[in-house]
Amino acid sequence: MMRALALVAGMLAPAGAIAEGQVTDFPLDNGMQVVVIEDHRVPVVTHMVWYRTGAADEPQGRSGVAHYLEHLMFKGTETLEAGEFSATVARHGGRDNAFTSWDYTAYYQRVAADRLGLMMRMEADRMVNLRLAERDTVTERNVILEERNQRVENDPAALFREQKRAAQYLNHPYGIPIIGWRAEVESLDRDAALDFYRRHYAPNNAILVVAGDVTPQQVRRLAEKHYGAIPANPDLPPRTRPQEPPQLAERRVIMRDARVGTPHLSRAYLAPERDSGTQEKAAALALLANLLGGGQTSVLTEKLQFEDNLAVHTAAYYGGTSLDATSFDIVVVPAQDVSLTDAEAALDTALAEFLAEGIDPDALERIKFQARAELIYERDDTQKLAHRYGRALTQGLTIADVQAWPDILQSVTGDDIMAAAREVFDKRRAVTGFLDKKELTQ
Repeated sequence: MMRALALVAGMLAPAGAIAEGQVTDFPLDNGMQVVVIEDHRVPVVTHMVWYRTGAADEPQGRSGVAHYLEHLMFKGTETLEAGEFSATVARHGGRDNAFTSWDYTAYYQRVAADRLGLMMRMEADRMVNLRLAERDTVTERNVILEERNQRVENDPAALFREQKRAAQYLNHPYGIPIIGWRAEVESLDRDAALDFYRRHYAPNNAILVVAGDVTPQQVRRLAEKHYGAIPANPDLPPRTRPQEPPQLAERRVIMRDARVGTPHLSRAYLAPERDSGTQEKAAALALLANLLGGGQTSVLTEKLQFEDNLAVHTAAYYGGTSLDATSFDIVVVPAQDVSLTDAEAALDTALAEFLAEGIDPDALERIKFQARAELIYERDDTQKLAHRYGRALTQGLTIADVQAWPDILQSVTGDDIMAAAREVFDKRRAVTGFLDKKELTQ
């Protein structure tokens, strides 16, 4: 098995090296960063503009305004009517969308390569010329409130995640939902959206990522024409946020809801983020998540599901790409007639055994191979590549960090992973949550 993995890895490596050599970046005079990822197999491009601002940068009391503005960016400008942006993309055979997270807001279009200039012209237009009618801001606020009803209020698991995250962060805005607290969303208006827009939407706070059938020279010419004329915002605020105080006490969230069909427990440990130039600990945690809960051969699955028959599902996640401290999460769905309390005890036992016994070298090699393969296969999708670079750059990483990541993952040792596990698995910096039916099972 190990010989087979080595042979396949050898075949994959050259393709990865070629792909990474096709990434070029340069700044515009106004401070906008431009990244070009070449892929000439098909005449298609993905055009993305990422803003270094998101839900964690919102003014106090205006939660949800970053997401609200994302919706409103599809309204009119001085040259486009409301809805005309997306209609134009569709008319040219493309598709577009946008998304907001705590650390970034991004807008993208996927179109034929010869339509790139049109996409830049329209995106540059709404970077500075957004025009909002009062009726549009009211209508879109109601759309978001209905979105919150459907995705959060009517889903006990979503409400539970929201409450648990709020308990995780006492002071940092990562504890505030991206969509916003309902009472604060209800108060959002045109002025709130435009204030956020004028403060954060500027070329010196943006990253342009173009991936597909283009050359750096083509992108530079078009970017200078369409984005280069936009002046930088001299009053762009520094990106500082309230930070977490030392976490010294275990936290617990117990939520009961009659709508819950499958009770489960989840635990989130506060964990270090992936930092530029020092990605080794994040790499260890990423591999740790795969070892513990990354599939049918993972530690928790084998122990809790197959050996002890106490769970029907286990998983582990690490959200390392984050501007500030993130979390390492574990989820356990107990088997029928197994209480959440017993499931938690079994989880604690499994983690203690893992920390005592260490890592199976064959399992670590398998996880490393899978991680490498996933990163290389991702290069077949220019949109995923554009997302990988844009997300990293808005969260404090560099192109060099992105390109070094696969080799750093491969260099992580079992001792590195165990050291990271012992550091992170501290209940004093964790939130354990139970989501159960109306009556808590015993």
